[in-house]
Amino acid sequence: MSEPDNALLPAKFPADWTISTVGAQFHVILGKMLDAEKNIGTPKPYLGNRSVQWGRVDLSDLDQIKLTEGDMRKYRLQTGDLLVCEGGDIGRAAIWQDQLDDCYFQKALHRLRPRGSYLPVLMRYLLEYYAKTGFLTNFATQTSIAHLPKDKFVTVPLPLPPLREQQAIAAALSDADAVVAGLERVIAKKRLIKQGAMQDLLTARRRLPGFSGEWEVKRLGDLMSMKSGDAITSAFIHEEGDYPVFGGNGLRGFTNSFNRDGECTLVGRQGALCGVVTHTVGKIFASEHAIVCKATAPNCQQFISHRLEYADLNKVSESSAQPGLSVEKIKKIEIDVPLDGLEQKAIAAVLSDIDAEIQTLESRLGKARAVKEGMMQNLLTGRVRLV
Repeated sequence: MSEPDNALLPAKFPADWTISTVGAQFHVILGKMLDAEKNIGTPKPYLGNRSVQWGRVDLSDLDQIKLTEGDMRKYRLQTGDLLVCEGGDIGRAAIWQDQLDDCYFQKALHRLRPRGSYLPVLMRYLLEYYAKTGFLTNFATQTSIAHLPKDKFVTVPLPLPPLREQQAIAAALSDADAVVAGLERVIAKKRLIKQGAMQDLLTARRRLPGFSGEWEVKRLGDLMSMKSGDAITSAFIHEEGDYPVFGGNGLRGFTNSFNRDGECTLVGRQGALCGVVTHTVGKIFASEHAIVCKATAPNCQQFISHRLEYADLNKVSESSAQPGLSVEKIKKIEIDVPLDGLEQKAIAAVLSDIDAEIQTLESRLGKARAVKEGMMQNLLTGRVRLV
């Protein structure tokens, strides 16, 4: 195995750390080629690229592959195997922890097993650091999507701290990961709570205390005015502007002019974020990629925002090269609305409180992720030593 070129190293590592390579520290093999016509044997579940996410294995949608006895010996997963994506999001990695008694992997994945004392969990974090900094692209081949072929992957340089230091680094980063994962679980739970509250409160399945008045069916066009935003070029969007610029995917930046003042609701018009709803207050600039919705009755703008979010606007999107929404089609959507404006306001307050909790948690999650990235940069390069 050739020694890594020090000029290609991603950082200056401590003098007492050996510089090695992936191939020198791990046995690396690609999984079984998928070929329905040629593969023979017993059908077995296998992992593909989509099953391996950063730090976790997703077993929600497994397929099967036919394997011979020899294939099963070669490609069967064992506890502690490090699985690394060969294509797409190259380097994305997770450790197999025997989530299934009998599972295998296909050619979209590399499987790494230690030759010596290099910890797979430390390698997992190093790959994440290399991917986030773009260092792994130096070893990729690019066609329609990026690939990390085995002959290049095994030459990727990696620092080799003493085992005790490896263990300390891995433990610290695992703790940081646990904080991130915990916040992600809480946010997911809060989103489910909000979805349930929307289903109950926005359909009158459950009424808030003190309200028993009638609801009626109305078209969205009878409840709000709608129009598309205005064109703006990237030259006028910058971080030093006075007013936020909103497009179909939310905040895009800032500019020194505005076209909307006060409370309004923005709906994304096109593409993957078609139908995304954003509630805004104050002076903003709404781009042509957003539909601006303004409630015609006082004190119900937030109710309208939540109702639009629940309305599944994509069901009226127009089919073309990409999904798209028109003002006229949104206006025709019919919804149930409480006649009492105070009930609208109370429902909106409950849902907005949940939104505020989610935003607070997302802010904490962003900070936790930033802390983890800083720890990876410092610990994996030896800038900060733990032992």
